[in-house]
Formats: sequence, C-alpha cells, structure tokens
Amino acid sequence: MAATIRNAFDPGFGVYVHWPFCLSKCPYCDFNSHVRRGDVDEDRFVDAFRVEIAHRASLAPGREVRSVFFGGGTPSLMSPGTVAAILDEIAKRWTVAKDVEVSLEANPTSVEASRFRSFKAAGVNRVSLGIQALSDFDLKSLGRQHSVAEALAALGVANSVFERTSFDLIYARPGQTAASWRKELDLALAYAPEHLSLYQLTIEPDTMYERMFNAGKLALPDMDLQRALWDVTQEATARAGLPSYEVSNHARPGSECRHNLVYWRYGEYAGIGPGAHGRLNTARGRRAQAAERHPEMWLTCVETEGHGLVEDDLLSAEQQGDEFLLMGLRLREGIDPQRYFLVAGKPLAQSRISELIGDGLVEITRENRLRVSSEGFPVLDAVVADLAA
Repeated sequence: MAATIRNAFDPGFGVYVHWPFCLSKCPYCDFNSHVRRGDVDEDRFVDAFRVEIAHRASLAPGREVRSVFFGGGTPSLMSPGTVAAILDEIAKRWTVAKDVEVSLEANPTSVEASRFRSFKAAGVNRVSLGIQALSDFDLKSLGRQHSVAEALAALGVANSVFERTSFDLIYARPGQTAASWRKELDLALAYAPEHLSLYQLTIEPDTMYERMFNAGKLALPDMDLQRALWDVTQEATARAGLPSYEVSNHARPGSECRHNLVYWRYGEYAGIGPGAHGRLNTARGRRAQAAERHPEMWLTCVETEGHGLVEDDLLSAEQQGDEFLLMGLRLREGIDPQRYFLVAGKPLAQSRISELIGDGLVEITRENRLRVSSEGFPVLDAVVADLAA
C-alpha cells in the first residue's frame, strides 16, 4: 500500500535535522532543547549525523530530497561547516532536487546574523527567525536574548542574504489586547516579505510557564479575547497578502514552507538527530520513528548501535488515517477523501461530514476536497476528533 500511496499522491520526501542546543531555555518551550554555552564537540556530532543519515537512507533508498530543515534547539549556533558537512552527506546518500529548499532556524541576534552569508555558502537558502515578539518587555518575559531593534536588524540582514525568509511571533501573551496585537502585527507585516508564522501561546507540560500558571503567577487571555486575537490575525494577514495556508502559518501564494507541507500533506521524512521524529514508507509499511532525546546518550547510541532510534513502530491503517486527518486538516487546502481511503483503508463517515457541514465547521471545495471552514479552525481539534471517531 505504501508504494501505491507514494506513486499516486506524492507530497515529497524531506529530511529533518535536529540541533538540540540553546544558550538558554525559554519558559514556554517544550521542545527537545538543552542549554550549552560551549564545549559542544561538533566534529563528533557531524560523525554521528553521517551515521544516522546513512542508516535512514538504507531504510528509505532511492528518494529525491525536496527539502531539508535544520530545527532545534538553535541550529544557527552550529558552525556553517557543520551544516555543509550534513548537507554533503545527504547528497551522498540520496538524490537532491535541483530546487531543494534548505531551511535553518536562527535566533535574531547580531552574532548569529553575522554568519548568515556563511550559512548561505554552506547551502542554506531559507532562514526562519525566532523573533517571537516585537515588544522589549514581552521579549524579556518570554526569555528571549534579543531586543526588538536587534531582531529587526537581523531580519534586514536575512532579507538581504537569502531569497526566502520567515519569522515567528507568539500572540495571546499575558496582558495583550486586540489593539496592541493589531499594532504589533502591522509592524511585523511591514517586514515580512513572504512568510510569517504566528503561534498562539499555550501552556505546555513540564515548562516554567506551566509551573507559573499553576501557581497563579501567569494569566492568559480569556476565550473571548483569544478569539478576538485570532480574528485580528486572520484579517491583518489576509489584507497584507499573506493569508493563512495552515492554522499558524501565513504566506504569499507560492511562498509556503515546502518542508512543513511534507508533514501536513502526510509525506515521508527522515528525522536525524537527538529527539528527531520521522515517518518512512518501507516494504513492510509506514513506520513511526523517534530518536533518543538526550544529546550525549544519542551520541552513544549512534556510535554503538549504528543509529539513535528508540522508537521504530509499524503504523496500522487506523493510526495512519488518524495522523492523516490530524495533519491534513490543519491546511487551508484540506484533504482529498480518496487519499484518506487509500491511507486508512476505509472511507470517511459521510454522516459526520454532513453534520459538520450543517454546523458550518467544514466544507467541500470545487475540487472535491474536504477542508475546515474559517469558523471551524478555532475549534480544529474538536473537528478532527469528530471525523476520526
């Protein structure tokens, strides 16, 4: 079945590379990041990345890599030489598309911005900056190490070096109003040439923000204000020509993040590095993979076992169907019900679709795709759960 899906519906193949180190831990962050201010043996990590890439290529041979994404952590803390070595190994093990998208997440500090040209020379052609707020007060509250002025200066450097850039902001922050967010968002859109990621702040488990929230020291906007902030986000980005193409991502048509589209269109991707996840279509079926999270333990696993995987599970048709819905319905374009049938081995329940259409939460497009409506996106999780039931 996996080969049929890949041939008939091909979202592409991508490689995700995780660099797990940061200079500090942000209080809202639940990503696999570890604070290191020095003493990272990059040569040892490069050797381990090479082993991991070779291992995944043995499981998924003959693929054409359409996107590579360096995430973290803070990948811009890597030396450009490390990035180049990893890209060389990917090109050695797989065919790389001529128009491959190579993205790198970066902090918008002057030190890291000074290395942008070297990252470009290493093969990066798209950078995503973690700005997170255009308020110096809120940047401090979010644990960020840069100022608004430094962030905008770094963005200017990025725009001059790379053909494609993006940056992130977090909204629904404590004390934020619809008016203040509209003003901040208008400033952001003046600097965003093609792509913007706008994430609503949520309290994640095992974070400093969770401890503060549980202790009554952190208050988030209520549900009505959250909805107002969502509406401001949709209106402002659409007006600026960067409509949402996914729940939290906005782009000019044709400037969407190709790598993330591999995920959302339920494509195939190799996850390389500590804590990285992957989905590979093998002769036995689609496999869900995850690597050891702790960097030094991951190194030991790779050096002794030839890979860092701690999870490598065959997904059932039902699990694949649930993942397909969870990822695909995040997209404004929606999903193809026929592909769902191929993935899950069963059709979607027409009775549930009809009920959701009647409630104004989903719609059928002229291309016969099922997508969540504008009214449905704020309650996306409930819509997905209803369809998957």
